[in-house]
Amino acid sequence: MRTTREVDFVIVGGGVAGLRAAIGLAPRGRVLVLTKAAPAESNTGYAQGGIAAAMGDDDSPALHAADTIRAGDGLCDEAAVQVLVEHGPEYVRELLAWGAQFDLDARGRPALGREAAHTVRRVLHAGDATGREIGRVLWDRVRGLGSVETIDHALVTEVVTDGGSARGVHYFDAAGRAFDVRAAATLLATGGAGQVFSDTTNPAVATGDGIALGYDAGARVADLEFVQFHPTALNQRGAPRFLISEALRGEGARLVNARGEAFMPRYHADGDLAPRDVVARSIVREAEASGGAIFLTLAHLDPSFVTRRFPTIAAMCAQIGLDLARDPIPVGPAAHYIMGGVETDEWGRTSVPGLYAAGEAACTGLHGANRLASNSLLEGLVFGARAALAMLEPPRAVTVKPDRVMAEGQRLMAVDHDSPSTMPMSHQPLAMAASVKDLMWKSVGLFRDRQGLSSAVGTLEAVAVPGSPASADEWRVRNLVTVARLIARAALRREESRGGHFRADFPDRDDARWRVHLVETKPIE
Repeated sequence: MRTTREVDFVIVGGGVAGLRAAIGLAPRGRVLVLTKAAPAESNTGYAQGGIAAAMGDDDSPALHAADTIRAGDGLCDEAAVQVLVEHGPEYVRELLAWGAQFDLDARGRPALGREAAHTVRRVLHAGDATGREIGRVLWDRVRGLGSVETIDHALVTEVVTDGGSARGVHYFDAAGRAFDVRAAATLLATGGAGQVFSDTTNPAVATGDGIALGYDAGARVADLEFVQFHPTALNQRGAPRFLISEALRGEGARLVNARGEAFMPRYHADGDLAPRDVVARSIVREAEASGGAIFLTLAHLDPSFVTRRFPTIAAMCAQIGLDLARDPIPVGPAAHYIMGGVETDEWGRTSVPGLYAAGEAACTGLHGANRLASNSLLEGLVFGARAALAMLEPPRAVTVKPDRVMAEGQRLMAVDHDSPSTMPMSHQPLAMAASVKDLMWKSVGLFRDRQGLSSAVGTLEAVAVPGSPASADEWRVRNLVTVARLIARAALRREESRGGHFRADFPDRDDARWRVHLVETKPIE
């Protein structure tokens, strides 16, 4: 038995994109925000490095755009890039006006850090917990809005559609009670999908639910082959894959091999501040070549500066017996961010009228094949605000841009369909999830090839996913399997290497054939 309720707007997700949209919608109607776990448990809260915006005297939106496009490896949607860099500063100033406590320089202005592939310092930060500070400011703002209701520990299972348009969502509350929410506009702002891989910096909630929800509702998804593997996650046996922010290298930390040799200059002219995909692959190659682990060292820096600038990371290292300022910190790549998602325009509109997406769950094409460091929080802020403005207008579907190529009907070559699952999900959902994550890390991870991808696609397509799972765990695993399939299929289709997608059998970038965004939609049954 389902209870039906009506609101004007429903938002799935409580990170920066969803909260900024809620703030924009609040003056115009009743807003319901559904979060999967506790309110602060999202990728936003785990973002360490900062938020990038052209705020410095030596910076400009044009320079920020150039850095973003260069990092995106030839595939950035330049209209989306311009929206981000032109409007980013005004939304950051809005955060400051609302009480965001970013670190300040000697003149009392926001201190600006530098990260990989940025040509100038432009990253505002609050120690090494910037996402947490932005989340605090936005949640404080939302709690003061009488027209916004938030429900945590809500499991959204379906976008309700009628006549090809979105009309709301189905969800279960923490007690297992079923609800239908009817709304004029629905926003997917569920964050990322790092938990599709066994090794990830993402929290447990980042299972790609928004992508699965949008796909199942008939929305187009795009660029899912492009997964960013952060090069420096803590890599010590028995310890969590805790993110070691790129901001450390921006302040002078060095990557060294087991012999203490700085190796990145051999792989890229920008050394330790090369683009993330380059650094991640270089770490793996150097570990294989040197036969030992890879470390991040800050021992040449002032210890008091290190602990003051990076208190969260220093405390985490201390918990496992490491001194961030003095000890070599073992690091290695882990799944961090997905550039693809539910395809949208620059206003968050999807191909389904009434359905919108923003933040990491969405794909405007902004990041191309590889996201520039610290653009993610800015993306959620800017496009969450813009999605709210679009949700106030009559619903309409986004049109297909010329560089979007539909994958429907495209044959996947040499897919191994003889690899049936040995773990029926209806009986062992958690074991099935672990198997999927291991498969994705091994075969759809940092280094890919046709044999591994074909086998992975065959295995994932053989998994029996119930149409109506009986438990919350089954719903979660159903979404995880759906997103894993989409990522693996997209990676098999793209026969080149670009940004976060590296094919050992097609190691070169091929603009003549592949300077396009691959789009997929769910077949009509």
